[in-house]
Amino acid sequence: MGKVLPDISPELAEWIAAQKVFFVGSSPLSAEGHVNCSPKGGDCLRVLGPLEVVYQDYTGSGAETAAHLRENGRIVVMFCAFEGPPRIVRLHGRGRYIDARDPQFGEMAARFPPNPGTRGFVHVKVSRVGSSCGFSIPFFDYREPRETLDKWSGAKTPEELQTYRRLHNHSIDGLSAEYEE
Repeated sequence: MGKVLPDISPELAEWIAAQKVFFVGSSPLSAEGHVNCSPKGGDCLRVLGPLEVVYQDYTGSGAETAAHLRENGRIVVMFCAFEGPPRIVRLHGRGRYIDARDPQFGEMAARFPPNPGTRGFVHVKVSRVGSSCGFSIPFFDYREPRETLDKWSGAKTPEELQTYRRLHNHSIDGLSAEYEE
């Protein structure tokens, strides 16, 4: 049976920090739009407070989360225990995309290791913390992080990354992700 928790407790924050992967879900307002679910990995999420998280968003092949947040702000971040006791945690809330033009960009960047592929940060004000059993989630063994994206972004100049984002980071629903810097 699922539980609604009052907030992200220190114990839960520690468990979240230990997860190697998490998933982000968002959706446009349009009934014809596409629901998006994106996997995230690496040392890219921080619990800022009992009802607040932020994650570092890297240059990638799409920009659905940013576009959906700019349109309506709805977001869910989900964690699954792939090792240890079974557990699923979902953080529902309102997200805001922080790109390089935003005054908070530097403050957020200071919380993470530098990464040449950083295109922004997703800041979430959490309105619901839900926990469920995860009894059906299989065990997976973690080996190591993939370095492909870091190598790809590190080989590009800031101008080349900006051009890539302008040409490739568009919502499949035609919403603006506004990556122009």
